[in-house]
Amino acid sequence: MSYLEYNVKTIPTGLRKVLYFNWPLVLLVAAVAAVGFLMLYSVAGGRLEVWAEPQMKRFAVGMTAMLVIGFVPIWFWRNISAVAYLLALLLLVAVEFFGSIGMGAQRWIELGPLRLQPSELMKVALVMLLAAYYDWLDIKKTSHPLWVLIPVLIILTPTVLVLKQPDLGTAILLLAGGGLVMFVAGVSLWYFGTVIALSVALIFAVFESRGTDWQLIEDYQFRRIDTFLDPSSDPLGAGYNITQAQIALGSGGWTGRGFMQGSQSRLNFLPEKHTDFIFTTLAEEFGFVGAVSLLALYVLILVFCVQSALSNRDRFSSLLILGISGTFFLFFMVNMSMVTGLMPVVGVPLPLVSYGGTAMIILLGAFGLVQSAHIHRPR
Repeated sequence: MSYLEYNVKTIPTGLRKVLYFNWPLVLLVAAVAAVGFLMLYSVAGGRLEVWAEPQMKRFAVGMTAMLVIGFVPIWFWRNISAVAYLLALLLLVAVEFFGSIGMGAQRWIELGPLRLQPSELMKVALVMLLAAYYDWLDIKKTSHPLWVLIPVLIILTPTVLVLKQPDLGTAILLLAGGGLVMFVAGVSLWYFGTVIALSVALIFAVFESRGTDWQLIEDYQFRRIDTFLDPSSDPLGAGYNITQAQIALGSGGWTGRGFMQGSQSRLNFLPEKHTDFIFTTLAEEFGFVGAVSLLALYVLILVFCVQSALSNRDRFSSLLILGISGTFFLFFMVNMSMVTGLMPVVGVPLPLVSYGGTAMIILLGAFGLVQSAHIHRPR
């Protein structure tokens, strides 16, 4: 034992856990959230109390949750993973019967003064259960059809419930996040190749069915596809959102118009400027440099998470960190692709930046699980 290791072991356990925290990750998360506060202040026209102040309060609650969760031993989270999944599943079912409706979707449930979106909780609970499942399963059985079917059912059950809300963006994240955990757990690539081949075949069949007696989707859904492929075909209708977003992105140039000088957001041309399309406001005001800087912060968060996962000798902890960081990557990748026109608009917020209470607090709680795995890793 080295002199440094000996001195660390003589420190009381509580203080030792503070030293073991992944503090660079905490600072990076806080930096991204600060960018969010700045942009929410801007899109509100310089008013702190509209969106920025409530978001700061939620961030304080989320950071407290992250620290508390990080101090709890990782074995506790492994043991309650099934309970967390079942609770999230019950809440999704409850949304079907008691959920409140907003913007044409039934995604929220009122719990006293709280307005909870259970699908956000499911994103984390799903990763927890799959990580616990593959930690329990003999690694030699990982690709056996029977043992592959079980996680597939675990993933598809909440995905179907979320699709009924309807919430295509979250359903995609659940499928992709669950598939990512299966991939890093070592499931054979043949399964993924089969799924990709079937997906391509299905897309081909959808397009071939257009105008036939066996048309697979509705006409309005085909119109949405047409708008995604060519937003200018309906610039004042279905293509309005993406057209305005692209105008904002292009007008920012290299260094942007300046803080609070974005015409698209200031004149309310930009839709959902404080939630799904907040990235375009950032790009308009701070330009290419600002957009790439935010992306760099996101990448650094991933780097620290992946480094922690690869250095962890506990299988559950490694899978948990990779699953959470992978879901986080899907969050900002889908949002940025969506607002730049690379993907259809599916309603996925920009993590830690877009306005939203449930998403902010639960994501910070998920980073608390990453901290717990990092702090309590075998040494």
